Amino acid sequence: MRIGIYGGSFNPIHIGHAIIARCAVESGAVDVLWLMVSPQNPLKGTPLSATPKGGFLPGDVERLRMAEMVSRRIKGVETSAFEFGLPRPSYTIATLDALREKFPEHEFVLLIGADNWAVFERWRDHERLQTEYDILIYPRRGYDISLASLPPRVTLLEAPIIEVSSTMVRERAAAGLSIDFLVPDEVANYIIRNNLYRNSSN
Repeated sequence: MRIGIYGGSFNPIHIGHAIIARCAVESGAVDVLWLMVSPQNPLKGTPLSATPKGGFLPGDVERLRMAEMVSRRIKGVETSAFEFGLPRPSYTIATLDALREKFPEHEFVLLIGADNWAVFERWRDHERLQTEYDILIYPRRGYDISLASLPPRVTLLEAPIIEVSSTMVRERAAAGLSIDFLVPDEVANYIIRNNLYRNSSN
């Protein structure tokens, strides 16, 4: 089975993530897609789990729950906490190697955005990632990619460009503005109910 790995902090997960996940499965490029919730992105610094609970930024459990709210509504998409049991920070090559060791019967495919591909040389063991794993790239505005320039195991995913970001959602939530239509209703209700992203002055 070909399993796509769509990693991220999902802080919070939004409709853009959901659409990309659905497109990856429907394209036939992967049989199943795992939303791999990351406890710490090496390129972003502070572990998300170190942030306060019940306000400001959510920790691992909250982000995982919100991702599950999305994955259970999309056929072929699942949420994984696999990286929570790995050393931190979460290097993609370490995650994929650990997955391959634990599940040797499966083939793992990395799904990333065109913006990440633009800085791929900064990723740990990026050359080995390109030679040992298939990579699927979804489009991002401002990051045009030529098919002719891609290595043999790297392909493009046909998907819409969604102008929604987790930063936008967090900022609107912090300001007390509506996040309807930016995240699924269940996620929006969870954020409001648990007072996530709101600072003490709001």
